[in-house]
Amino acid sequence: MAVRKIIRMGHPVLRRRARPLRREELDSVVLHRLIADMVDTLHDYGGIGLAAPQVNESVRLALIEIPGGPTRYGELDHVPLTVCVNPEIEIVDETAAGYWEGCLSIPGLRGFVERPQHIRVHFLDLGGERRELEATGFLATVFQHEFDHLDGRLFVDRIKDPTRLAFEEEFARYVLPLEREGEPAGESADASA
Repeated sequence: MAVRKIIRMGHPVLRRRARPLRREELDSVVLHRLIADMVDTLHDYGGIGLAAPQVNESVRLALIEIPGGPTRYGELDHVPLTVCVNPEIEIVDETAAGYWEGCLSIPGLRGFVERPQHIRVHFLDLGGERRELEATGFLATVFQHEFDHLDGRLFVDRIKDPTRLAFEEEFARYVLPLEREGEPAGESADASA
């Protein structure tokens, strides 16, 4: 298959609501090629989730795959490749928690985003069967992040405190050490500019 170019913030497709896939499209060669390309792209870019709009395909399709072990988001549990067609999220518990999110369509930036931490995901598989899964914690955040792309939203739209947006190098150098010490970044800033 092929590695596709990931479009970046500013491209109009990232701000459009993607169209639902029709059942008759699920078994098409075109869709299977798109999914294979998305998997190759996800692996090549080193991501853990990818939505079709990010490869300039405005359809309601997203995939999640977490290899497990150390990642740029810390130590994560393995999540096998999950392909979600026309997904919908049901909030099971509104209790929110925040993570420093990044995005392949916004390279080089991280932002602190709070989201509900217990969700149920409803979607079609490639056979057209309805599926459902529950996700909690960071995995719930990953699904919500990817599905936001299907509605034309980016993680930067969900940042409540603009002081909690950083370039990845500065995040690793200044923010992450504070987070590890339990002090939220942005609350004690060095006054020397």
